[in-house]
Amino acid sequence: MALLEKVLSPADIKELALEDLSRLSEEIRDLLVQVVARNGGHLSSNLGVVDLTLALHRVFDAPRDKIIWDIGHQSYTHKIITGRREKIFSIRKKGGLLGFPDRAESEYDVLNTGHASTSLGFASGLAIARDRRGEKFHIVAVIGDGALTGGVALEALNHIGQVKQRLIIILNDNKMSISPNVGGISRHLNYLVSGRPYIRMKEVIQNILKSIPGLGLSLYELAKKIEVLMRTMMVPGSLFDELGIKYIGPVNGHDFKEMLKEFEKAKEHDFPVLLHVVTRKGQGYVPACEDPSSFHSSAPFNIENGKFIGGCKNPSYSEVFGQTVLRLVGRDRQLVALTAAMPEGTGLDVVQKEFPDNFFDVGIAEQYMFDFAGGLALGGFKPVLGVYSTFMQRAMDQIIHDVSLMRIPMLVGLDRSGLVGGDGPTHQGLYDIALLNPIPDIVLMAPKDENELQHMVYTGIRLAKPVFIRYPKEPGRGLGLDKDLVEIPEGKAEVLRRGTGVLILAVGPLAYRALEAAERLAGQDRIEATVVNIRFIKPLDRELIFSLAAGIGKIVTLEDGTARGGFASIIHREFLERGPNGHEFLTLAVGGGAMPLASREELLEHFGLNSGGIYRRVRAFVQNKKFSVISDE
Repeated sequence: MALLEKVLSPADIKELALEDLSRLSEEIRDLLVQVVARNGGHLSSNLGVVDLTLALHRVFDAPRDKIIWDIGHQSYTHKIITGRREKIFSIRKKGGLLGFPDRAESEYDVLNTGHASTSLGFASGLAIARDRRGEKFHIVAVIGDGALTGGVALEALNHIGQVKQRLIIILNDNKMSISPNVGGISRHLNYLVSGRPYIRMKEVIQNILKSIPGLGLSLYELAKKIEVLMRTMMVPGSLFDELGIKYIGPVNGHDFKEMLKEFEKAKEHDFPVLLHVVTRKGQGYVPACEDPSSFHSSAPFNIENGKFIGGCKNPSYSEVFGQTVLRLVGRDRQLVALTAAMPEGTGLDVVQKEFPDNFFDVGIAEQYMFDFAGGLALGGFKPVLGVYSTFMQRAMDQIIHDVSLMRIPMLVGLDRSGLVGGDGPTHQGLYDIALLNPIPDIVLMAPKDENELQHMVYTGIRLAKPVFIRYPKEPGRGLGLDKDLVEIPEGKAEVLRRGTGVLILAVGPLAYRALEAAERLAGQDRIEATVVNIRFIKPLDRELIFSLAAGIGKIVTLEDGTARGGFASIIHREFLERGPNGHEFLTLAVGGGAMPLASREELLEHFGLNSGGIYRRVRAFVQNKKFSVISDE
């Protein structure tokens, strides 16, 4: 009988012999490979923390003790051993387990996580609350070396060292976030790993000095003063020590005996400690070890050879964005591409490889990236940023205060905008329109296909203002790319189909679904629709929209963003400001409430944004029949 079948809760791990933990790790890694090979998901990060997860649950008493997973994409083992093993093959699938911790899913999940660097702030607040209430449980925050570069994590470290609450930080150092980590923090952690023998030697010397009769304590105190002088120059751990957080490590994250010993010792301290645990991303599966970036968020694959299965051969929007930027950098070396730990995800890795001097990966630091880009622009360069829509949210202050108010020119590709499949509610790109529309002096575009995207990139770098382009995580339509790049007139929409029965104003790739619905309306119901590819959400093509609406009484807005504050709100306000007009409006957008876990196509169907849903709701709207309206509450 497999050991894993006996593990129904963390309590069962405490009953295993030490030598059985390694066997259990192997079984879990085999299971993880099978799950991700079938479903897709985060593999390399999860393989790296199997041993660490088992050690944590053996030493600490969850859920009484709080184990907080930063980002949370490495929580698959945590889910398996906290009563969710039988459902693990449902992970990331409709109706199944989320790929990230979720408080509604289990009492063992302390936070709903998905964005990096948030764990330390929550852990610090929880620790203060625990102490004020006179409770005694442990709080453990597990944060990766990549997430440690995030500004909110560094802010938390600064405060934790100040208030000195009892708290354990596990720094999971695998030298990667998605891509290899960059910057001074990463170099410092590498230095700590290389300095491990020195740390051990220092501890031995301290113990010897203390043991000398009569003079021991005096010599020990003198040695400590000398250390204060020297360690900032040469002793690993000085960064955390100077912040007021005791540094312990490095600890081998694949050695159970060492981890269990250090975790038990950490429980004895009544002040914040940081254990530097070194793990290997992809541990136990050779393809993931050799290419951890590709297996970070993996498509389904063949276990035997690690080759990814299927997938659309059409280039994705991300790939077209990266290739277009590469093409333009080749023409103009004043162009500089930037990303926040996402070179592969944003497609900008091609620029990194071809023109390394024209590329910067700033790590998980979106706020800094926008200010850094602003400095480049003020210095005469032309910054092009690639960032996921959900992560752009973290830099709203910089976009408003630092970029918009100074009208600093830069081009921002908002990848994964709209509905995003697989990753659940934390990774949806639903709010970019609502967030960006009120900001003055910016341009916001959305291409209907990958060919239009490349022209928008070309247009954006030629506009002397902040420009944002939102596009989804999905393959392109495979219609081909124009050889020559052309500039799209600023603020001009495109009429794709003309009719007099209803006016459909569509944002981005949903324009094609609107066209499919319009053809069905014409063929089955004799309802002729005008379909407009909005292209520019900001500035809006008011002239075209109002001229088309003059002869059409029913107007439909279509977007894969939030209904409240999104494109529909923009259109409603435009018509409201013109006074009474007699128009009726139908909003097709993403409503409020819980975001289900599903693929992008399943999400579009759920919200009535696929061609069938558009057809049914527009037909009911035109025929004045009752139809379901997604609430935006």
